[in-house]
This record gives sequence, structure tokens and C-alpha cells, in this order.
Amino acid sequence: MSFASLAQDLKYAIRGLRTKPAFASAIVCTLGLGIGANAAMFGVVDRLLFRAPPLMREPTTAHRVYLFQTFRGKERASTGGQYARYADVKRWTRSFSSVAGFTAQDHAVGLGDATREMRIGIVSASFFGFFDAPPAIGRYFSAAEDTPPTGAPVVVLSHTMWQSQYGGRRDVLGTRVQIGPTLYTVIGVAPKGFVGLWPDRPPAAFISLTSHGDAQRGGRSVRPMSAWWETYSWGWLAVMVRRNPGVTLEAANADLTNAFLKSLDAQRVEQPTSTAATPLDLMRPRAEAWSILPDRGPNAGAVSKVARWVGGVSFIVLLIACANVANLLLARALRRRREIALRLALGMSRARLTSQLLTESVLLALLGGVAGLSIAHWGGTALRAAFVERSEAPAGLSDPRTVLYATAAAIGVGLLTGLAPIFSAGRVDLTSDLKAGAREGTSGRSRTRVALLVIQGTLSVVLLVGAGLFVRSLWNVQSMRWGYDVDPVLVVGTNMRGTTLDSATLAALWERLLAAGKAIQGVENASLQDAVPFWNTSSTSLFVEGIDTVSRLGQFNFNKISPEHFATVGTRIIRGRGISRDDVAGAPGAMVVSESMAKTLWPGKDAIGQCIRVRADTMPCTYVVGIAENIKAGNLTEDPSHYYYVPATQVVRTQGLFVRTRGNAKKLQETVRRRLQREMPGASYVTVMPFSDIVGSQKRSWNLGATMFTAFGVLALVLAAIGLYSVIAYNVAQRTHELGVRRALGAQTGDVVRMVVVDGVRLASIGIAIGVALALGAGRWVQPLLFGVSPKDPFVFTLVATVLVAVAIGASWLPALRASRVDPNVALRTE
Repeated sequence: MSFASLAQDLKYAIRGLRTKPAFASAIVCTLGLGIGANAAMFGVVDRLLFRAPPLMREPTTAHRVYLFQTFRGKERASTGGQYARYADVKRWTRSFSSVAGFTAQDHAVGLGDATREMRIGIVSASFFGFFDAPPAIGRYFSAAEDTPPTGAPVVVLSHTMWQSQYGGRRDVLGTRVQIGPTLYTVIGVAPKGFVGLWPDRPPAAFISLTSHGDAQRGGRSVRPMSAWWETYSWGWLAVMVRRNPGVTLEAANADLTNAFLKSLDAQRVEQPTSTAATPLDLMRPRAEAWSILPDRGPNAGAVSKVARWVGGVSFIVLLIACANVANLLLARALRRRREIALRLALGMSRARLTSQLLTESVLLALLGGVAGLSIAHWGGTALRAAFVERSEAPAGLSDPRTVLYATAAAIGVGLLTGLAPIFSAGRVDLTSDLKAGAREGTSGRSRTRVALLVIQGTLSVVLLVGAGLFVRSLWNVQSMRWGYDVDPVLVVGTNMRGTTLDSATLAALWERLLAAGKAIQGVENASLQDAVPFWNTSSTSLFVEGIDTVSRLGQFNFNKISPEHFATVGTRIIRGRGISRDDVAGAPGAMVVSESMAKTLWPGKDAIGQCIRVRADTMPCTYVVGIAENIKAGNLTEDPSHYYYVPATQVVRTQGLFVRTRGNAKKLQETVRRRLQREMPGASYVTVMPFSDIVGSQKRSWNLGATMFTAFGVLALVLAAIGLYSVIAYNVAQRTHELGVRRALGAQTGDVVRMVVVDGVRLASIGIAIGVALALGAGRWVQPLLFGVSPKDPFVFTLVATVLVAVAIGASWLPALRASRVDPNVALRTE
């Protein structure tokens, strides 16, 4: 086709659309919604599953290393954990040109009232070589500055921190900044856009592995040791590698597994009692290189899994929009059959006619794509905030990949929706169509429109069933008893930041913090704590008479608490008593256990008064004095956690408080922080966070699933209703003569209305039946994302079917009323 012909077709399409502005607007809006929903979700899914970290060199050869081991019959994957393991990968592999260790943690930055927790990248010197990111000024730290035992206290600032905290001054090099307990010297600034492996939470600065390890040595994170870099007992980092040219993934995995086995041998020498308990043939250890993107790894989170489903849902919405537009274009083509027949009779080739029809549909789709990009730019911000928290990356119109995807989708949609009118034009019979005019001659020509309508109904059922299942899951999560109250509670954490206190001074500090917390206006109660559900855990060895190995019965976590704990967090004591003020150092050991722990350790017996030895079987008895209700502490979908509570006064060391407020805890967050900060010595500080922010993240996947499935399901339902209305209205217009004959022969208004409505319900019922079958078949894949509801839940399926039938009746009602008002005389004259 020549450019002149294309320009002529384009002018013809524009002229035709200008004569039918309502028709063009309806199509552009419909496609805009479909393409916009797809483009917005593409930006999210692309960021989670496909887009490499910014500035990374050759991302296809860069991998995260995962270690797989089997415990109690269940295989688990981890990212390595220990510095010693990272050193073993460097020492015992030959398949990689570079190996780097990395992690990111929140650390206190600054001094005094200006102290704020910021995300800090903790990386090896080799980390920066994975990126094409020369420093904006200065340099990165060297391998010599990242060598155990201490490394060098040097820091590389992020470009954002350089601009916001230092005004972009070049004399920042050589200045010093306090990060955690260490004073670091600034040696460089990373380039703009460099965020390492954390595009969603960009670090404010980067420090070396060894400087961090040395700062933590002797702290709470790791037991005092002379060679922290050689121990396998402190896990805190992950490993990434870059494959050498020509090395296959299978060969790299074999090399990693061999290194892992040697590493396990070294671990067994260091920890003979803890590692020898599980034979290697039962552990089935192996190591593998996976994608550098964590959401494509074996530990992908529930949010990324929901994002994949919602991405598929948005594509279904686009298919529904395509079916709707194809129906509208087909109806227009059917009304233009006489015009098309006349043009063919005058000598136009069918190829040229096809070109004109395709040009028109592609033009409409491109206009829909422009509208869709606007929707994606507006709605994508909300989607990104929901799925990709704190991301600073561009989205919508500012993201070239999203623009390219929307453009490709628009062209594809234009070609797809253009097939229906082209198919109709290809069946033009010059003789009959020149005589018949605009009226469709045979019922067979409407089958395509009916099929498109059934497809819309089918896909709408699938989406609405998904929405119903996620809404029920979210309802189950929200109505579930967690074992504690969430909304009125604040979690207070402390960071001594290198400040060392003896036991007596530390105990006095906790007493002051506890008293200060209780005295704040608006606070009902406060208690000491050493562990927070879904945030951090503590566990140790337990020994019970008559049980060979307690650890084989599950994971037993504990919390060190003060007597006010149960009243503060709202956990109920079922039997016995809670921790009291008499449970002090020197008194008999006391313990409160959860109901599930009591039933597991002493099935059929009374747990009150039972003896547990903690840490070693030679320790004195700690007696169970009470049984508390079960709590959720690690995973909502698993059975209740085995949990127990011991007095903080008998253990001394704790790390924070729970504070119960009256009303909304968030309103007192800053007040509590400021008051407690006054009690902290030296550079130490407190952090205060609403408990709901910690626990709320556990509900996030169901919240997102319910919200997004419902939003897209309602959109699909609206599109399906419009499609059904257009088909019924068109059929009524085509049957004007038939309806006039029926009225002339005595058909009543109710008879005509009933006939049209039943026809609409019949079409919808076909879509409902097929959609229900598809939803039942897809249930087994969505089951892992649900909570407390079957993917075949009869209530959801019944409700969706009822809603679709009601929508079908509503969409058919207006055309039915029009049909009932047909004047027999006028209708008969139309022939």
C-alpha cells in the first residue's frame, strides 16, 4: 500500500468518525478503559517481574543465590544468610566472574533530635561492579576497605541524600556522618538513579559488609565472638553472582551446590550438635542461581502473586472491551452493508475496502490508547502505591516502557477489533444487499455478535467470582481473632547505638521507660516486650520430661514481658494466671504458654504446674503458671503459633515496649516518641510504630486482591451490560417488522417485553454457564491466595449468577420497552 493510499484512508476514517461523534466517543472511552487498566497493571507487573534493577549491566547473567534444605519433610529456600557462606561461594566456585554480598537495613542516621531511621545499603566492594554506575563524585569503597575483621568506616551517599541533606555540595567528601553506632567518612556519591537492588525502597547511603559486621559484633544481633566473619550462626546477608561467559545455568547450579556442601561440612565442624541432628540425605541440600528479581524467586511474596493474577484480570478486561468494540463496529458495518455493496459495485477492490476498515479501527484504538495512557498515568500512581511501595520510578506517561506497551496494545486491539467488520464486508452479496439496504438479511449474520456477547458474559463471570472469593477471604481475615488487639497499640523499639550499660543501669532504664510510657496522657497501659508478632521472633531450646526432642514438635517462640503485657495487648488468659510482680529474679521460674503449646506438649493433661527446662536440660524447672489464648505471630495461613511468655525481670534484657492508647494509636505516635526519647542515654534512640502498620501488612495481599478484582470485575460488568444492551437494541431495531406483525396479530405489551427480556437473559445465561465452568476449573490455581474460603464457594457463585441475570434484565429492559411501543402501521410500512 502506498503512503498516498494510507493518507486517503486516514482522511476517510476521520471524516466518517466526525459524522458519528457519539459512536466514536463510545469506542474511544471503552478502549481507553481497557487499555488504561492494562497499561497501569503492566507498569506494576513489569517492575515486579521483568524490569532489571536500574543501571544493572547484563542482568540476564546476574543471579541471586538460594540455598535449599528440607526440614520436617518441607523444602525451604533461603538466600544464604551468613558472611561465612558468602566467603565460601567466593572460595569454592569457578563459574562466576563476580560474587557480591548485600542486604539493606534501617539504621539511625545523624545525632540528637535530627536522628532519623533511614534505609542503608550494606554491600561488598564487588557490589558496585554489577552496575554501570560510576560515582557522581568521589569513589566507591575498595576491597581493602571491605576486608574483615573491621573494614573501613567509609560511606557512599545516594544521589538523593546528597541533594536533600547536603544541597549537592562537592565539598561533602571527607565529612563525617553517624550511621548506627559508627562515625563514617563520606568518600563518594552514587550517580542519579542508582538504587542498587532496592528500587522500591532506595537506600540513603551504602556502607561495607565488614564495617557493619564489626559494628554489630558483641551487640544484640550476634553473640560476642572473635571471628564473626567465620561463623555460621549469624545470618544477615544475601549473595548474588555473575556467570562467566559460556557457563550454563545448570553448570552454575552444580558449582554452587558443591560449594554449599563444603560449606555445610565447615558448619558441622563449628556447630556439631546443631547440624548433625539432620542427616544430609534428609536435608537434601542444594544451591541454585535464580533471577536477580526477588519476586521471580522461590520465595516470591503473596503480593507479587496477586499482582500476576490482577495483571491477567486486566487483560481479561481488555478482551471484554475488545469484544464490546468489535460488536459496535460490526453493528455499524451491518448498517453500512448497502453502502459497502455500492462501493464494491463501483469498482473498489476488497483489499482496499479492508484497508479502509482496518485504518478506521486502528485509528479508534490509537485514540483509545491515548485515553488509556492518561488513565494509566492517573490510576497507575494508586496501583503502584498499592503493589510497589515507596517506588520513585516513573510511571504512566513518564515511563517509556509503559508508553511502548500501550501503543503496541492499541495497535493490536485495532487490528483485532477490525476483523469483525472486515469479516462482515467479506460476505457482502451485491445483488441482495443493494436491494435489502441496511437491514440484515439473515439471522446467521448476527451469530458473531451473539458470540462476542457470550464471551463478554463469560469473562465477567470469571472476574466477579474472583472478586467474590477475595472479598470473602478479606472478610475472614478481618473478622479473625488474632489473639491480641491491634488498633490501639503502639510498638516501641530501642536502639542503644553502641551505648553500653551494665545490667543494673539497663534494668533501671527499662523501668524509667515503662513509667514514662504509662504517664503519657492518652495512654492506658504499657508493658515491656522482646518480640513483636510478624516482626521479630526469639526461640531457644526447650526440654520436657517424656519428650525426646521438643523441636520436632514445631517452632516454639517466646517473649520476655512485664506483668502488664496481657492487659496492654489484649491477649486473654484462659486458665491460671499471667506474669505477676512476684516473678522476679531469684523466684521460681514462671512461664505462660499458649493453648496450642499446652496441647502439643501435654496432650490430655493439665499444663498448669508442668516443668520446662529452658536452654539446657540441666537448668532449673520453669513452671507453667498460666495458659493464654493462641496468637498469630508468623503466618496467617498456618496453624496458631506455639508461643510462651517469661518475666522480663527474670531475664533482664528486653528491647522495647507495647503501649496501649485510648482511641487511634497513630495520633499519639510522635508524642510517645518524644517523651521516651528523653530517657535514652547518649546517642541511643527509640522508634515508635503503630502495631496496625506491622500486622496490616499481613492482610495486604487479600486487601489488594479484593480491591483490584472488585474494581476490574465491576468494570467488566459495566462493559458487558453495555454490550448486551447494544446487541438487544440492535436486534430490536432489526426485528421492527416482525414486532409490528406480532402487535398487529394481538400481542400485548407485556408479551413483547417478556420476549425481548427473555432473549437477553438467555444470552446472558449461556455466558454464565460457560463462565462458571471456567471459574471452577481455575479455582485450584487461585486457592493458595485465598483465606478460609473454598474456590468453589457456592455462595459466591450463586451471588455472581444472580447479579449477571439482574444486569441482563436491566440491560434488556429499555430495548424491550421500545419494542413494546412499536406502531404496527409504521413497522409494516418499513418493508
